[in-house]
Formats: sequence, C-alpha cells, structure tokens
Amino acid sequence: MSTPLFFYTVEQTAEAVFKDRGSEFIACIFPVIHEPDFKHQLIASKKAHPKAVHYCFAYRMGSSGERFRVSDDGEPSGTAGKPIFGQLLSRELTNAGVIVVRYFGGSLLGVPGLINAYKTATSLVLQMVPIIQKFIEIPYQLHFDYRYMNPIMQIIRQMGCTIIQQEMQLFCVWKISVPAKQEAVFLNQLRDFHQVQVIKEKSE
Repeated sequence: MSTPLFFYTVEQTAEAVFKDRGSEFIACIFPVIHEPDFKHQLIASKKAHPKAVHYCFAYRMGSSGERFRVSDDGEPSGTAGKPIFGQLLSRELTNAGVIVVRYFGGSLLGVPGLINAYKTATSLVLQMVPIIQKFIEIPYQLHFDYRYMNPIMQIIRQMGCTIIQQEMQLFCVWKISVPAKQEAVFLNQLRDFHQVQVIKEKSE
C-alpha cells in the first residue's frame, strides 16, 4: 500500500444553524492539529453558549486521520458524535473539528430526529468553508559539517522542503520537513554526502 501524498482539511472557522421542533443546533467547524487546542475550543464554545444543554463533537487529526474522537455529551448513544464524525469522513477531512451546540426546544426528537439534526447541522457548516488539499510533509533532522551547508541548502530549496529549526554550534543541526512526494529523491541526493547524518523523526 503506497503512502498518501496529500490530505484534505479546512483553514477557516464557520458556524451554521439548524432548527427542528424548537431545538436549535449550532455547528462550528475549525482547523485543529493538537488535542489541547481542541479542548480550548470546546471550553470556548461552552462559555459562548452557557445555557445550551449539549456540546457534542467529533474531530480527526493526523495526515491520515489516525487520531479521532466523538462525543454524544449526554444525548442517546450514537445520535450525535457519530453523525458529526460521519460528515468529516464523507469529505475525507482531517485536522478538523466540529462542535454542535444544542439548545433544547421542549420537544423530544427521538433517535432518528437527533441523528438527522446533528448530521444536517454538520453538513450545513461544512458547506460554508473551502476544503483545502495539503501535501503531507515528513519531518527529518540533519546533522552535518558547515562545509556542506551550501549544497544542502540548494537541495532543500529544489525539493521544496521547509526549514523548521536551525542550530549552529560545532556542527549544524537542522530540523526540516520534506514533501512526501519528494522524499525518495531527497534522500537519494543526500546519499552523495557521506558525512551528513539523516534522522527521520516521528510525525505528529
């Protein structure tokens, strides 16, 4: 199985509202990469809607969506978090989260009604933000002598790599990200420099 070269995500936030039999469902979508950032967003939603009765959500993180979570937040099991998550999956989105805040309108919607409400609210908010295609980047650490700096910099520019961090001491230690589509070519070019240590780091 080949390694994916890109993923789909969002870079903007948006809100959409869906109403059914008096209940109001306010969906918010936002980009998110780390779990603590999502928790801050959830806290912000609760502060913005202190009188709501449910704060249901789903998120996917990681270039292949390997980190995910759903929550029904007190709604019947499977009626909120799963429909929200299903909408993220249907659009192949990752590094994105959706929180749907519910104000209860006095009428019970039943399981089918709740599933439809959370699914629809999420679908509406997803229509309000552009979906972005991003190329996956692989993190590497390079250790090398100063005399290799210019040719290595040239390779980095040619491959479209990003320099994340540079340390200049007795020798150079650079943290870079390499586009997945260029990884094989990048490594092949560095093999010509026998004194350059190339360490593949763990992706977030």
